[in-house]
Amino acid sequence: MRHEHRLALLLRAAGLARSTFYYQSKALVADKHAALKERIKSVYHRHKGRYGYRRITAVLGCHGEVINHKKVQRLMQLMDLKSLVKVKKYRSYRGSEGLVASDLLKREFKAEAPNQKWVTDVTEFKVKGQKLFLSPVMDLYNGEILAYQINPRPEFKMVSAMLEQAFERLNPDDKPILHSDQGWQYRQPAYRHMLGRKKIQQSMSRKGNCLDNAAMESFFGTLKSEFFYLQSFESVEQLASGLEDYIAYYNQERISLRLNGLSPVQFRTQALNP
Repeated sequence: MRHEHRLALLLRAAGLARSTFYYQSKALVADKHAALKERIKSVYHRHKGRYGYRRITAVLGCHGEVINHKKVQRLMQLMDLKSLVKVKKYRSYRGSEGLVASDLLKREFKAEAPNQKWVTDVTEFKVKGQKLFLSPVMDLYNGEILAYQINPRPEFKMVSAMLEQAFERLNPDDKPILHSDQGWQYRQPAYRHMLGRKKIQQSMSRKGNCLDNAAMESFFGTLKSEFFYLQSFESVEQLASGLEDYIAYYNQERISLRLNGLSPVQFRTQALNP
């Protein structure tokens, strides 16, 4: 009605003080992002604090909400919503036992199709004085964890079981490179024999060059900052169960900006069924 009547007359008719009117107007303007803040919080908490402003912006975009990532970042800062931390790594190097393979990967972490380039490593967790080890293999095409084994000791059978599980993902003509560090598990004749059986090319990082296997290192950092450091565990059994849940979440739900806002499984499925 302000288009037809002066504000003073409207306030008098409504019995509203001018100061009250302006206070409420400012409050409405200050809270104009209230609904967006709730949507941001909903995405943040649904993913248990694992998503930063870029991924939250991507999720909102997938639901038809076009919004600048800087605005999402600013609102998250106002709500004190932020992401997390880095980690110490299990070192599997035990000296110069066994044979060392050449670095065939050469830090080329992109693949044009599934089962061209795989990477693997072992990482360690500690819970109440007990240790747990995770041995995964990742496909560099989409970052998907193809296979993994969890064990209380870093034994070779953990790595061999993981390999057998990964082999099930191969098509008859697939002959990927499998890259690792120079850990003792990967120098074993049995390991090389298993790869040879499937005509898989073995590749190793140079000694002391963790960046040569940066894709796997990045996954471990994400796993620990988004899962391990966000929770308390009463036992290694509870941790093992949580690791299985997180890897399923990582593969099927957790979006990657590198994959156009899709999860690894969604990206692979979309690429194979355009």
